[in-house]
Amino acid sequence: MASAAEQLAANLNFSAFAKAEELKKRIWFTLGALIVYRLCTYVPLPGIDPVEMARFFEQFQQGIGGMLNVFAGGALERMSIVALNIMPYISASIIMQLLASMSPELAKLKKEGEAGRKKINQYTRYGTVLLTILQGYGIAVGLEGASGSLVLDPGLFFRLTTVVSLVGGTMFLMWLGEQITARGVGNGISLIIFAGIVAELPAALGRAFKLGETGQLSTFVLLTLIALVAGLIFVIVFVERAQRRIIIQYPKRQMGNRMFQGDSSHLPMKLNAAGVIPPIFASSILLMPLTVAGFTAQGGPEWLTTVTSLLGQGQPLYIALYASLIIFFAFFYTSTVAFVPEDTAENLKKYGGFIPGYRPGTRTAEYLEYVSKRLTTVGSIYLAIVCIIPELLISQYAIPFYLGGTSLLIVVNVSMDTVAQVHSHLMSHQYEGLIKKAKLRGSRR
Repeated sequence: MASAAEQLAANLNFSAFAKAEELKKRIWFTLGALIVYRLCTYVPLPGIDPVEMARFFEQFQQGIGGMLNVFAGGALERMSIVALNIMPYISASIIMQLLASMSPELAKLKKEGEAGRKKINQYTRYGTVLLTILQGYGIAVGLEGASGSLVLDPGLFFRLTTVVSLVGGTMFLMWLGEQITARGVGNGISLIIFAGIVAELPAALGRAFKLGETGQLSTFVLLTLIALVAGLIFVIVFVERAQRRIIIQYPKRQMGNRMFQGDSSHLPMKLNAAGVIPPIFASSILLMPLTVAGFTAQGGPEWLTTVTSLLGQGQPLYIALYASLIIFFAFFYTSTVAFVPEDTAENLKKYGGFIPGYRPGTRTAEYLEYVSKRLTTVGSIYLAIVCIIPELLISQYAIPFYLGGTSLLIVVNVSMDTVAQVHSHLMSHQYEGLIKKAKLRGSRR
């Protein structure tokens, strides 16, 4: 006999969606916020010649800038006020999480609940402003030193307006992402990156097919690319849903005059608990400094040009660093944020649950940590392979970056998470409807 949850899931239909007024408001708010973001990507920085900028980026897009332009949704190509996108905020979040794992004061603050979380978020915002100022100034200097007449009136005023505009754009996107998370559907920061990638996908597909028409890509390579993308999507969906279920036993317990029988449940541990965070973190750490270096390398010292070329797309050093960062952040994010064995073991002990064969407390935490490390090892290797193989093909055949593994990983993961949230809202709405029909109304506090 199917469970109540399964029956509800089978009965979900458009009529249920039509009655879920709160969900519809959240979806409309999310769509409206993403439209505002897309409009911002077309607002150029003051003092930039858009025609010269387009010519300059044609030479720059097959390198580091092309990859960053994927996450910026084309904003870097147009050098808009949101050219840095949300990457400074992600970089600041990484720094704060690293500091929280090393600093006892921040670790204590992290455990103080909502008040501590707000304080850490405040520090993250300060770090975002500082990083955006540094990166914005580097881009302003790089634009002034680039070949051609990209800047109409170079000087201190241009640098100041560029920094202020980029700081304002990044902070606005950060605020917009928080609003989507609170009042919309899905994770706001991830959806902003998702929207930028999806918005440019049709143009990327058009460029890929155009390469096939002109003979720059053979029909075999084009068909192989399509098969690879389809295969990657299948692998991503399969692995992201994969989990190991650990049996949890609950002993008999007496509450008042009633005796409750022992029960068993399971603890689901995902194969890739970190989700899409490691590739985003790795890209943020690796690409942002290199983008500034790429702009300034045009008229900079020879060693900077050498470093930029060694870290170009598809180069061995770039691939090694990218894979290493993905694996590192997979372990770091899983152990510090996504799944903390000590906290899970403490919660199980608190509610009387235990894993058969392991004593509650420290022994349970050690076992959960052992299982988590094994799963994360496989998950991190999967993330590295999914992100690296398409990058090699892109660098070899000049395929648009929007068809890369990192882009597909973000699109598929964010889509699955958002659909899961929509499904959760619909399930909740149907439960409320059943309770009202049965006239089972509990007291509200």
